[in-house]
Amino acid sequence: MSNSPSETCIQLPEHIYQKGVKHLVENGVTQVPKKYILPEPERPQNLVVDGCIDLPVIDFAQLQGNDRPTVLRSLSKACQEFGFFQLTNHGISKEVVGTMIDVSKRFFELPFEERERYMTSNLYAAVRYGTSFNQNNDGVFCWRDFLKLSCHPMQDFVSLWPSSPFDLREAMGRYSSESIDMYGMVMAAILESLGVILKDNKVILEDANQLMMVNWYPSCPEPQLTLGLPPHSDYGLLTLLLQDQVEGLQIQHQGRWLTVKPIPNSFVVNIGDQFEIFSNGRYKSVVHRVAVNSLSSRLSVAMLYSLPVNHNVRPSPELIDESNPRHYRDTNYADFLDFLSSSDFKCKKFLELRKLR
Repeated sequence: MSNSPSETCIQLPEHIYQKGVKHLVENGVTQVPKKYILPEPERPQNLVVDGCIDLPVIDFAQLQGNDRPTVLRSLSKACQEFGFFQLTNHGISKEVVGTMIDVSKRFFELPFEERERYMTSNLYAAVRYGTSFNQNNDGVFCWRDFLKLSCHPMQDFVSLWPSSPFDLREAMGRYSSESIDMYGMVMAAILESLGVILKDNKVILEDANQLMMVNWYPSCPEPQLTLGLPPHSDYGLLTLLLQDQVEGLQIQHQGRWLTVKPIPNSFVVNIGDQFEIFSNGRYKSVVHRVAVNSLSSRLSVAMLYSLPVNHNVRPSPELIDESNPRHYRDTNYADFLDFLSSSDFKCKKFLELRKLR
């Protein structure tokens, strides 16, 4: 009789896990270590995936043209019913996108000693290379390594970014600049689709906090036991996700787990917790996760936009009336990071705590 995974899994010294999944793979790990094995009910092998989902597609070029009213209606429907959509014809060139993916992969191919220079458990660090999500707190680690960069205003941070590969700062700087321009136009359209006219929209459109999260999901010898990221919602206002053509992103829709098929030269855009609060629940953040596989590694680049760290987000007064009272209390990004320091970010746990009963 064969042993269960929990009986045959390998156990390694704690400091080995802190060095990341890429380090484990580089050293020839052939089984998923115990630290990465999810409790049995949470394992991918026990969570049915009901196939693929065709997310709504928003044509960015049409959004800027005469068809804007029609596209805004489609955008509103996508944000209400899915919380996700695919953005095509976005105007960021294939060269910029391709260079971004290439330099990101080359960063993760650097010797561990080079990547290790940026390792820190400080959630507030402007530059952070790490593994899992919060390796000081996670009971079970994610099969993921990441490079997190603060990006806005760029002149305050670019000198702190890794200097290897030699072209990383230039490539990621250009990508960041073009992404934040795109974010401003997409967010303006989402606000318009919601019917909200802000007296002062500068804090959302121009002063938003911009984080770049470059995720590397190495191929996994036993993908049925672990996840690249567990079920969670994104905290901020909006996330713009660039991914290579390897499937992995899965979203929860109408009680089912569905795989998002990548569309070449597109972005996956999703609503974050902050925007759910701002919209007083009209546009909801959606729980999603990342699966891994045994055949290939996967790269994604998430641009995370949120209000400035100490700026409170609250429901828009324009969306509150007697028939639709306020549903959320004020919160800010500092509150969220404090929460993560002592808890975890699974599902929508933090947002649930901000709801008014």
